Amino acid sequence: MSVGSAVLAGLVRRVRDGSPRLGSSGREGRLVIVDGPAGSGKTTLAAQLAEALPAQVVHMDDLYEGWSGMIGGVERLGAQVLDPLAAGRDGRYQRYDWDAGAFAEWHDVPRAPYLVVEGCGAGARRFADLTTLLVWVEAEDAERLARGVERDGDDLRDHWHAFMAAERAVYQAEGTARRADVRLDGWGAVTWPAAGLQARGA
Repeated sequence: MSVGSAVLAGLVRRVRDGSPRLGSSGREGRLVIVDGPAGSGKTTLAAQLAEALPAQVVHMDDLYEGWSGMIGGVERLGAQVLDPLAAGRDGRYQRYDWDAGAFAEWHDVPRAPYLVVEGCGAGARRFADLTTLLVWVEAEDAERLARGVERDGDDLRDHWHAFMAAERAVYQAEGTARRADVRLDGWGAVTWPAAGLQARGA
């Protein structure tokens, strides 16, 4: 999934025009969160936003402790990255190595004007006051599963089914889609607000 130039420009304008909420003063940085079910296209969108703003990207896949680690990954996002940045300090997270099955090297997340975080669960309510723009990306289950199996291999299909069930429970509890500022489908089209990004000053 790759968004077109008009949609990308609208998202970038919304971020730049939005209120900075990270930092000890609450005015030091703008946080963009791209959330939505696995396989919807979040990583591609985050890369586009990172280049356009520009911004560093934190991937939730680097914070999960494997397939069952979504909740723990959200906690690490807060403790290692967003809570320090909110307090005016640099963030620093330890990347999980999926092949080795263990946490590996540390990555610095310095204070900066923009930060993009992408991945399932990143749009948790606990981060709402720090977020300038919450983008929700979704696609049909069959399409997401097909993308995931194509990327990861058919031997991980059962893991995908389990992860999809886990994320549904998280999204129901968090109400992430309902709280999103912008919603996109898995092909990069705006599905909400109905009039597009321009309707909300973007």
